[in-house]
Amino acid sequence: MYLEIVTPEAILFSSEVDSLSVPGVDGEFQMQNNHAPIVSNLKEGVVKVHVHTQEHLVLDDLSGKFESHIDDDKILLLNINSGTLELNDNKAIILAD
Repeated sequence: MYLEIVTPEAILFSSEVDSLSVPGVDGEFQMQNNHAPIVSNLKEGVVKVHVHTQEHLVLDDLSGKFESHIDDDKILLLNINSGTLELNDNKAIILAD
């Protein structure tokens, strides 16, 4: 699945990922490849991105917004205040505050 995380300032993340967990308004949920199309509002919480490798694209000037846990699980964490998620045809876009 391809993921983009966008803020009003810039694109924070843009890369292929294995899976994605987000803080939906009705609770946290996870998406993987071939997930059904979905649109959801997000609440304050942590976006968890499971990346393929350590070679992911995070813009240097905004990379401080990510807590990076690159171990065997290869997980990136991003705190958000709110946002919107759209997933369709294995492409997820998060518009985050």
